[in-house]
Amino acid sequence: MLLVAASVIAVVTVVAIALTLPRTADANGPAKPAAETPTAAPTPAPPPLTPAEQLLAGTDDANACALTFSIDGVEVDPVLVSQGALYGALPIPRRDDAVFAGWYPTATDAAAYTTAARVNGALLATCADRQQTLYGSWMTHERVAAEDAAIPILMYHQFTTNPEGEDDWLRLNYAYIGDFEAHMDYLAKGGFYLPTWDELSAFIDGALFLPERSVIITDDDAHHTWLELAAPVVEARGLLATSFVITKFRSEPAPNPYVLQRSHTHDMHEAGADGQGRIVNWSPEQIAADMAASAQILGAAEVVAYPFGHYNDTAKEGLRLAGFEMARTIEHGYVRAGTDKLALPCIRINYGMTVDDLRRLVG
Repeated sequence: MLLVAASVIAVVTVVAIALTLPRTADANGPAKPAAETPTAAPTPAPPPLTPAEQLLAGTDDANACALTFSIDGVEVDPVLVSQGALYGALPIPRRDDAVFAGWYPTATDAAAYTTAARVNGALLATCADRQQTLYGSWMTHERVAAEDAAIPILMYHQFTTNPEGEDDWLRLNYAYIGDFEAHMDYLAKGGFYLPTWDELSAFIDGALFLPERSVIITDDDAHHTWLELAAPVVEARGLLATSFVITKFRSEPAPNPYVLQRSHTHDMHEAGADGQGRIVNWSPEQIAADMAASAQILGAAEVVAYPFGHYNDTAKEGLRLAGFEMARTIEHGYVRAGTDKLALPCIRINYGMTVDDLRRLVG
């Protein structure tokens, strides 16, 4: 009995061992080890996002467009803009040995300084596949000096549909809307370049080239006739214009994308103790507080039009305290390299000025 039991145990043990071994043999052949399953190749990591792609990945704006910039000698970070809105303040690179000549859609335009193709914050942003490359170029200091550009800042006020004008003490302030339309047609069709305020600042510094046929369009007071009659004219022609707003009286958004709203102060368009404007009566701190209130409403502390054209060193100090870099006066003249940024001259447009008058003033 013991011998039989031992035999049974041995048989069971052999069978158990055999069952645990992997087999690949056919019915009549010897057992073979099973082939190992091949290990899958690791999935390659996706390439890292470019800086422009990183900008796009971080925004929910379906109209977002990432701009990259190509220019010799300077690294420029990409920026994000929104299609259908103005490009806004594009980078203005600087070099001591040359002057920046602007951004262009092609390297050929950049090399030729093609004004009609130049891209800046006066234009609505547009791009394909949510990305666009702009090409920059440099110009010699000597060539910029030879251009000797003088930039007119046009100053309008109110508007009228009456060809005979308005019969009151502000008569000269009222431009006939038919004349204004003719003025804007002349600028739109005449190949004029429309600088932004940051470009004008860099031009004054001698760091940016502006073509001789450049012009800035402004309106004082944001009068209802500007909003109703004139603002649609600049929109229809795609012309950038700046409306200087008294924010105590008006705080609504701009009437269209082509109108920049900038400060005409918050509550300093009033006479001070000596009959002159408050901006030449108040302290720098009072002026800075008023300008900060205006900037908060408008969302920009960039440029101001002096109320009544009054200003002095105290007014300038108040603007500096509030972070304003530029101010427009009512003094006749043109902006050149080296012009005082807090005393920018202008070209006043009075009632009765025709397109021929404008042509003589702006070229």
